[in-house]
Amino acid sequence: MTPVPLLVAAGLAVGAIYGLFGVGSAVATPVLALLGVPGMSAVVGPLPALLPGSAAGAWSYARGGKVDWVVARRTLAGAVPAAILGALASQVVGAPALLVLSGIVLFVTGVRVLNSTTGALAGPRAEARRASAPFVVTVAAAIGFAAGLLANGGGFLLVPLFLLVLGLDLNEAAGTSLVVAVAVSAPTLATHVLLGDLNLAVAGVFALGLIPGVVVGSRMAQRMASGPLRLAFGGFLVVFAAWFLAHQLHILG
Repeated sequence: MTPVPLLVAAGLAVGAIYGLFGVGSAVATPVLALLGVPGMSAVVGPLPALLPGSAAGAWSYARGGKVDWVVARRTLAGAVPAAILGALASQVVGAPALLVLSGIVLFVTGVRVLNSTTGALAGPRAEARRASAPFVVTVAAAIGFAAGLLANGGGFLLVPLFLLVLGLDLNEAAGTSLVVAVAVSAPTLATHVLLGDLNLAVAGVFALGLIPGVVVGSRMAQRMASGPLRLAFGGFLVVFAAWFLAHQLHILG
C-alpha cells in the first residue's frame, strides 16, 4: 500500500496542474502507477476527486469570465454519451495497454502544443470551427470516448482541442475543459463503479490533496500570461510523458 502522506502530496501536485492547465486525470493515472497503485485502480482512482475538483476549478474560472459556455454545451452533447461507451470498452483493452496509451497521448499532445504558435491558435478558420455545432459535437464525441476509455474527464484532449482547433486562449480552454469534465466524469465514474474497478481507499486519500490543489492552481493560472503558460503546459507534458512511457515499457519488457 502506498503511504497515505505520499498519496495526498501527489493529489495536491496533480490538482495544482489540473487547475493551471485543465489537464489532471491523464497525469494522475501515470502518477498513481508510478507510486505503485496497481492496474485499473490507478486508471480509475482519480475519478472520484475529479467531480468536486473540476467543479471547484470551473467555478473559479467562471467567476473570472474564462468559460466559453456555447462551446461547453456543444462539447457536452457529444462527449457525455460517448464517455459511457468508452468506459465499457476499457474492460476489453485492459489496464497495461491503457497506461501506455495514456503516456502516448500526453506526449503527442505536448509536442502539438509546443509546435503551435499564438497566431495559429485564432483567426477565421478557428472561429468557423467554433461556430459549427456539428463539428464541435462530432469531435467532442471522439474525445468523450477516449475519456471514458482512459477513465478521466477528457481534459488532456479537450484543452488542445479548445486551444489549437477552436482558438480559445489557454485560460478559456482550461476553464471550459473543467466545466465539461464535471459532466463527463460522472457517467464515466458510475460505469466503472458498476464494473467493480474503483479502489475507494486510494481514491479517497488521493482526493484529499487533489481538490484543494485544483483551487490553488486555478487561481494561479488567472494571474499568469497565456503565452508562457501554454509553453509551460506543452513542456511539462512532453517531459512527463517521455519519463512515464520509458518506465511503463521497462515494466512490460
